Amino acid sequence: MERFLLSNVTFIQYNMGQLFLPMDLEDLIPANHVVRIVNDTVERMDDELFFQYYPGGGRSSFHPKMLTKVLVYAYTQRIYSSRQIAKALRENIHFMWLSARQTPDFRTINRFRSERMKDIVEQVFAAVLELLIDEGYVKFEHYFLDGTKIEANANRYTFVWKKSTDRFQSRLQAQIRELLTEIEQANQQEQREYGERDLEELGKDQDQPITSEQLDTLVTSLEQQLSESPKNNPLRKAIRKIRKDYLPRCEKYEMQQATFQDRNSFSKTDPDATFMRMKEDHMKNGQLKPGYNVQVGTENQFIVGFSIHQRPTDTRCLIPHFEQMWERFGILPQSVIADAGYGSEENYSWLAHEEIEAFVKFNTYYQEQTKRFQNDISRFENWIYDAERDEYICAGNQRLTFRYERTVKTEAGYSSKKRYYQCDACGTCPLKNQCTKSKNNRQIGVSVTLQEHKQRARANLTSKRGRKLSVQRMVEVESVFGQIKGNRGFRRFLLRGIPKVTIEMGLVSVAHNLLKVAASLA
Repeated sequence: MERFLLSNVTFIQYNMGQLFLPMDLEDLIPANHVVRIVNDTVERMDDELFFQYYPGGGRSSFHPKMLTKVLVYAYTQRIYSSRQIAKALRENIHFMWLSARQTPDFRTINRFRSERMKDIVEQVFAAVLELLIDEGYVKFEHYFLDGTKIEANANRYTFVWKKSTDRFQSRLQAQIRELLTEIEQANQQEQREYGERDLEELGKDQDQPITSEQLDTLVTSLEQQLSESPKNNPLRKAIRKIRKDYLPRCEKYEMQQATFQDRNSFSKTDPDATFMRMKEDHMKNGQLKPGYNVQVGTENQFIVGFSIHQRPTDTRCLIPHFEQMWERFGILPQSVIADAGYGSEENYSWLAHEEIEAFVKFNTYYQEQTKRFQNDISRFENWIYDAERDEYICAGNQRLTFRYERTVKTEAGYSSKKRYYQCDACGTCPLKNQCTKSKNNRQIGVSVTLQEHKQRARANLTSKRGRKLSVQRMVEVESVFGQIKGNRGFRRFLLRGIPKVTIEMGLVSVAHNLLKVAASLA
């Protein structure tokens, strides 16, 4: 067996005690690395933006610019946990360079993110957006809007449903009224004067619910009046039942109703989160999960606006989204491109009032282009409208005359006027079975304003510019969502509540934009 001789082998010198140049960590970082972009961007921001929220006094704080840089860079590197960020500050040369080798612990990082950043995250995002505009990356001309659902940091099975709360509350109201009736009868039998007037007032109006405040006042008054009565008084047991059982439940249901607002559900661990149907289904059975509807606007795949909503559908998110944008930046885009989820009369009217050009599809836009829709004689869109006589002529050559006009209010309070037309000769029409399933004459309700908005939307979407923007929309917002949720793995918030969730989404948006800048420079 041949023996290997070490004398014939040479090695590169290895000495852990040897000092090497350069000593500065900055020399080890490439010129166009994203960490440099983060550092330069935050350094350009005014110090007063950060200092105004520090009252002074006490122990010296870590510099807010340093912590902001660390957080933004961490989000570019798929590091979202404060513990993992604190670890990176001790081990990663990019983090060490950003922090000047300072090592705040995870509590400091988390406290800064959840408390200090809520005051400055929108201003940081605005400063980055201003940088993008100055550098020519975005022009705020075309605004591509879409929404995605991101899971909340909440238990998936601790939910509260409004229908259940309504049912429980109604049942409790019946039990309270029944017990108050028993107390009143016992009171009359004993011929004592305590709480009788209050009892009559509470039980008088059956349609008016008894509030916890009224119930508490009544019980307190009865307890005072019965303080000197015998302990075996039957009224004491009834009052104790109200105090220990009915009153806490009444307060709980009132608190839940206040939390619902206009929602159908909320999570016990994060009351701001609503249960929504999401594409990421861990149970593979269409289960609802607590989450937020995140509305994002992009241009050239840069995020130029974001907002957090509690409603699962996109329709009622458009107006609040732009209202928040106006409050934050004092600017609105020239045109909006969005899918059919935003095509409502309320949204069209608002965009027209703000003089924003709308390339927004409505729910039947694609159906109208199919032969099946065009050959459907039951659709009034395929009928002839006689503007002079204000009548619709159906496929059976019968006229539907105007009968009355009604104002319909949406859940958001928007008033829409509908004009109703009815035919008088459906009984003899051979096409009635194809036109309607009703035994009576055919009646339709038409919103003139909505039809005008739809006609304008068709013209915009079918124009050369509209077709180009529609194709571009397919690769705009969805690509951003793919980068955030797929490539960077941000599928679940770490913080709870809308204010803190807004902080996280702001950091995600800033990180995304700076990564795009770094990629373009590279």
